[in-house]
Amino acid sequence: MGSTFTVINPSTATAIREVPRHSVEEVDAIIAKAARAFETWRTVAPGDRARLLRRFAAVVDEHNEELARLEVENSGHTIGNARWEAGNVRDVLNYYSAAPERLFGRQIPVANGLDVTFKEPLGVIGIIVPWNFPMPIAGWGFGPALAAGNTVVLKPAEITPLTALRLGELALEAGIPEGVFNIVTGSGSVVGERFVTHPLVRKLVFTGSTDVGKGIMRGAADQVKPVTLELGGKSANIIFADSDLERAAATAPYGVFDNAGQDCCARSRILVQASVFDRFMERFEVAVKGVRVEDPSLDTSEMGPLITRAHHEHVASFLDGANVAFRGVKPEGPGFWMEPHVLIAESNDRCFTEEIFGPVVSVMRFEDEADAIRIANDSIYGLSGSIWTNDLGRAVRVARAVESGNLSVNSHSSVRYWTPFGGYKQSGLGRELGPDALDAFTETKNVFFDTQH
Repeated sequence: MGSTFTVINPSTATAIREVPRHSVEEVDAIIAKAARAFETWRTVAPGDRARLLRRFAAVVDEHNEELARLEVENSGHTIGNARWEAGNVRDVLNYYSAAPERLFGRQIPVANGLDVTFKEPLGVIGIIVPWNFPMPIAGWGFGPALAAGNTVVLKPAEITPLTALRLGELALEAGIPEGVFNIVTGSGSVVGERFVTHPLVRKLVFTGSTDVGKGIMRGAADQVKPVTLELGGKSANIIFADSDLERAAATAPYGVFDNAGQDCCARSRILVQASVFDRFMERFEVAVKGVRVEDPSLDTSEMGPLITRAHHEHVASFLDGANVAFRGVKPEGPGFWMEPHVLIAESNDRCFTEEIFGPVVSVMRFEDEADAIRIANDSIYGLSGSIWTNDLGRAVRVARAVESGNLSVNSHSSVRYWTPFGGYKQSGLGRELGPDALDAFTETKNVFFDTQH
């Protein structure tokens, strides 16, 4: 084993443990192991594979509190969020445990024979997981991948590997065969790059920054290797004058400051119709100052720290010279804490165009429906967003017009494991979750049988 990496608790800025940085040779050995396991895993009877996935889900559920506490320590997530995240892994496994027995092909009418299609697994799937939601995003990849008969090599972010390592152990405990679900730790430049270049890795699933995603896409082109990419976001929260303004203002902080704003779906641009702008801001200020930023292990905590000191400095750079309308509160002492910030922005301001990935939201006025749509779409991103209105016709019109993969009307919901998730434009390629995800982990094979001879 080569060098190691020190995992830091972002709430206290103290070391937790050392985790290995796998070398290229070690990664190659793990990929080869996964390729060997694929030959038997793909032939496991559908009902048996389904039962193994349900058992994996049950074991994860049995360890929900352990996994949640581990995520609080490693990632600074609030304990309430972390319990939900471990539960989401369980739910995704249960949802896709129904897939092995339902990977249906088709019988297509043809002349002089029988034509059928088969959904066949790809092989070894390389999954690269970000640091902001280590558990659920891992599950969104490995759940459908395993269900479709593939084997998985999963790389967690170097700074947040602890829950992935534990999930790897729990998979074995649940009876998932050795080599089917593998965890490798280390840097993206070594481990992630080897996923891109290794010929036995037949598909890449990446969640992270748009710039890194572009590099993965370029590298994958050499082998025409398929990719699923979930990248950046700069989502709009559009608030019309006819909406329930009290509810829109009360919920807006949780649409952007959840996970300290370290969320690709964060509604980090709030667009408010000019006629109600001042009324909204009065109510929004009360809501922002009420957000409980505190020790994430407390049940009352609503927002924890940022992930690292370097990331804290990056987020803080957006505040230099910004027009700060008001701030929330934060605890004193060690840890990478930042209070929620609300900025008044112009359309060309850096804070309004770039993904900040922290507890900073920019607010802007709009005049009418067309103006709101224009501002919302004036972005290289298109991942998520919210629309607040009591006019059903307007809700439908705006939802169809906004260029985004996931929209909520009168709420901030983005992700349900039984519905598809993914972005437009530079927010990514492909769809995860829901019934669509299985298409990303299978090839369609067409076979014609001549019945005339």
